[in-house]
Amino acid sequence: MSTLNGRIALVTGASQGIGRACALELARRGAQVALAARNADKLAEVAQEITAAGGTAKAYILDISSEESIKAGAKAVLADFGKVEILVNNAGITRDILSMRMKRADWDSVLTTNLTGAFLLTQAVMSAMVKNRWGRIINITSVVGETGQAGQANYAASKAGLIGLTKSLARELASRTITVNAVAPGYIETAMTSVLTDDQKKANFQYIPLGRVGTDLDVAHAVAFLASEEASYITGHTLDVNGGMYMG
Repeated sequence: MSTLNGRIALVTGASQGIGRACALELARRGAQVALAARNADKLAEVAQEITAAGGTAKAYILDISSEESIKAGAKAVLADFGKVEILVNNAGITRDILSMRMKRADWDSVLTTNLTGAFLLTQAVMSAMVKNRWGRIINITSVVGETGQAGQANYAASKAGLIGLTKSLARELASRTITVNAVAPGYIETAMTSVLTDDQKKANFQYIPLGRVGTDLDVAHAVAFLASEEASYITGHTLDVNGGMYMG
């Protein structure tokens, strides 16, 4: 197992689901983890779980839809840890509805949180990575950003945008030994997918060749790999973690 001993990681949406799993896995591999989300109580639980296992973690209240909150949160993390070497842009929301009924607010809130927020936070910590000439930026996108999905035009657009952002930043930052990659989960059992109806779940399940739904740990393992030295020659890539649901 690769080690991340001494590395400083920042994970957004770390209070639950995929973000929580990523934070725990990075900590298990030796990274010190800054946990960012809006729910203070849940963040405290994750931080306690990491410290109880002998790791180092600190929680930060951060609203990824607010530029002011992003700047303040990034400043606080850099003040406490000195740098951010691994950034996992995971925080995201959905506002699902068919396009003809979608309100502008539904579109704006999803794009602002899922795409603009990831860009602004990356921008806020990028200079520290450039200065240290090492970094890992990992954007959590989605299979629907590659395939599209009825009723999720806003979400799919935001996740497709993350893939484009990933490739562009990979080209900009490669000369500083900073890799930028994306992980595209398929159908993963999380709080976000728990709201789906049984019929929707069955419909998704039949298109997964491996015959099972994914777990948040499946995604966390992919993130930890991309954060490692073993992935140093991979950049601008989207790693599909979907059980074969989409093969691009």
